[in-house]
Amino acid sequence: MNRKNFPISNENNPLLRLNPHDLVPFLEYKLYANNLNLNLSNIPEPRIFGTHVPFGALQETIKGSDCRVVYVCRNPFDTFISSWHYCRKLWPESQPPFPLEEAFNMYCKGVIGFGPFWDHMLGYWKERLERSNNVLFMKYEDMKEDAISQLKMLANFLGVPFSNEEEEEGLVEEIIKLCSFENLKDLEVKKSGKSIKDFDNKYLFRKGEIGDWVNHLSPSMVERLSKIMEEKFGDSDLKFKVFSSVS
Repeated sequence: MNRKNFPISNENNPLLRLNPHDLVPFLEYKLYANNLNLNLSNIPEPRIFGTHVPFGALQETIKGSDCRVVYVCRNPFDTFISSWHYCRKLWPESQPPFPLEEAFNMYCKGVIGFGPFWDHMLGYWKERLERSNNVLFMKYEDMKEDAISQLKMLANFLGVPFSNEEEEEGLVEEIIKLCSFENLKDLEVKKSGKSIKDFDNKYLFRKGEIGDWVNHLSPSMVERLSKIMEEKFGDSDLKFKVFSSVS
C-alpha cells in the first residue's frame, strides 16, 4: 500500500529496519494492551492493524463498516507444529518441558489461544463468502507456492492494483523478494530485540516450510487430526495443502 512512499530498492525501507510487527501493530498485543480507550482515528490513513482474534470477537462497528479484512491461515498440521515450537521458546525455564503429545491433545480439543482452530478459520471463511468485497481469505501455502498471483490479488483487493508499467519493471517480483521468509529471517533486526510484549524477535522466524509436520507427528496423531478436519470442514469448501507441491 505504501510502495510509492518507500521504494523497494531503498536501503532505508522500513521493512529492512524494523520488525513487521512494528509496522503493522497488533490490536491486542500493542495498541490496546495498555490503553483500552485508544482513539484509532488519530492514526493517519491508511490504517493497517494485525490481530489474532476470531471474527466473532471483532466489534460490530468493524463488521458493518467498509473496513477490509485480510485473513491469512495455514494448514492445521503445520499450524500446530509452528505454534508448539514457538511456545517452547517462550516456556519458562522453571517449568517442566511442554511435551508434544500434551500440546497436541490440547490442540485437538480446541484448548488453545483464541479458540479452536476450526472455529477461527471457519469464522473468517464464512464471512468471506458473505462479504467477498470486504474479506479476503488467504492461505500460507498458496502464498509460498504462487506468490506473484497472490500478491496481485491482495493489491487488487486493497484497491492499489499494480499498473502495467510496474509489472513490466518487475516491481511485483521485487516486493516478493523483499518480503520473502528467507530475506526477513536473515535481517539482523529480526534476530534481536523485542516487538510483541516480551517475546524475542528471533523466535518469530523458524522454517516457514510446508509439510514440516511429517517430522513430528506420529501416524495416530495424523489420523486424529485428519478426522477432526474432515468433521469440522467437511460441509464447507475449505481445503488445505498439507504437502509442498514444489520440489
